[in-house]
Amino acid sequence: MQQEEIKDKISDNEALDNNDSNHQNDENCYNDSQEMNLDEDLDQNEKLKTELADTKDKYLRLFAEFDNFKKRSAKEKREYSLVVGQDIIKDLLPVLDDIKRANANYVKDNNAETFAQGAQLIFEKFTKVLQQKGLKEIESIGKDFDVEQQEAIAEIPAPNEEFKGKVLDEVEAGYTLNGTIIRYAKVVVGK
Repeated sequence: MQQEEIKDKISDNEALDNNDSNHQNDENCYNDSQEMNLDEDLDQNEKLKTELADTKDKYLRLFAEFDNFKKRSAKEKREYSLVVGQDIIKDLLPVLDDIKRANANYVKDNNAETFAQGAQLIFEKFTKVLQQKGLKEIESIGKDFDVEQQEAIAEIPAPNEEFKGKVLDEVEAGYTLNGTIIRYAKVVVGK
């Protein structure tokens, strides 16, 4: 019996050893699997970090490019307005020259009639230059009051029913530049 017990104990020990060995194998496999997963996670983490860095770089470049575009556009707009201003001034210089000549002639001969005729010619030339640039006067007197083009600064009794709601007088002319109102006409309206 002792021999059988010894054999049983030996077989139990062998079974335990096999079990321990299997358990260690399982543990080793698990550890190997964990290490592989950890390596994959680290690789994926590195890839994500690289993608994030690339995306940040692209974003910063795009932002810088947009900022440069805004600055360039603002500079071009300033330069364009200067060029447009120069163009208008160049066209007005002949009018200024005419005013100087008329003033010099008036100082020389004190002839008011000649000066008035010269002033009228200069006014017509000045008006023509402004019209060529797209300026147009808004006609108001005798027309129905229009809040889109006129600003009523006073109301007076209309001389008759026909003039009620119409513009009777214009204190300050209104103007459009290329179809856009740049100044509303200041008018007196009949009530």
